[in-house]
Amino acid sequence: METLQPSGNMDDSGFFSIQVISNALKVWGLELILFNSPEYQRLGIEPINERSFICNYKEHWFTVRKLGKQWFNLNSLLTGPELISDTYLALFLAQLQQEGYSIFVVKGDLPDCEADQLLQMIRVQQMHRPKLIGEELAQLKEQRYKLILQYGIYDTVCIFKN
Repeated sequence: METLQPSGNMDDSGFFSIQVISNALKVWGLELILFNSPEYQRLGIEPINERSFICNYKEHWFTVRKLGKQWFNLNSLLTGPELISDTYLALFLAQLQQEGYSIFVVKGDLPDCEADQLLQMIRVQQMHRPKLIGEELAQLKEQRYKLILQYGIYDTVCIFKN
């Protein structure tokens, strides 16, 4: 009986290597270029003139994508999409690089999607910036702790029952 060897291209958590992602995108006629590579930098293209970026840090991937005429951070660690202005995009990408992210530019014609078509006609305004998943829970715990300090543990039990 043949035993399967672990692959460096994927793991049980759902992480895929850049090679797997790159090959999957080739099916759609898309190519990845490292954002800070000399090859890409020589092209002198401003980030706002691209359509999509794929970002990786350790074993987490997310996309920054232009839908319609606006940019969105589609990080699954956020409670929802984050609107990114054209003027902030380059700073956002530079910040990610500073934090150790690898950033890849997606080159080629992206497949049509309903969100892109809808956002060609309307602009989104974001009233509240999405939070990191778990950030709201941490804030609730902090508020509870402050109430305990302020009112005492017995009063806090009554506050949370109501």
